[in-house]
Amino acid sequence: MPTGPSPHSPNGHLDSRRFRQVLGRFATGVVAITAVDPLDGRPYGLAANSFTSVSLNPPLVAFCVAHTSTSWPKVRGAKVVTVNVLADDQQAVCAQMAAKGGDKFAGLEWTGSPGGNPVLEGALAWIDCAVEAEHLAGDHVIVVARVLQLDTHAEGGPLVFFRGGYGGFVEPD
Repeated sequence: MPTGPSPHSPNGHLDSRRFRQVLGRFATGVVAITAVDPLDGRPYGLAANSFTSVSLNPPLVAFCVAHTSTSWPKVRGAKVVTVNVLADDQQAVCAQMAAKGGDKFAGLEWTGSPGGNPVLEGALAWIDCAVEAEHLAGDHVIVVARVLQLDTHAEGGPLVFFRGGYGGFVEPD
């Protein structure tokens, strides 16, 4: 059994490029966090691949948002935010939600969740949440939110982010 640093990582060197390269080997699902701004009535959203279930009792989820996000303050202004679990054919939707500025909902079809936020057409599921806590963590904020309501929406496989690219997941027979 080998010991010591990997030959692919001389001296265990750590920089942001290497950090992304190594952590990119962990596959994650992709979500879009959406809300309607109570001040201007417009929908806002952002993409996140750092989403997880936290607790069953009480029902909590978490996701991370970059400090530089200009969308999060608009989304955060709503009493309820909605997590949309993106499907494997929604890579373009993800790119649109991840883009800086502009109308992220241009050309997208959506319906309102019970909390009044966009549920994107084709999303596998939606989760209405109330933000309970925000924790500063490096260049991101970890958002912990209480699940208020949730449901499945469309059928299909999940959009997966792996090694810097997008793909799907084939369910085993």
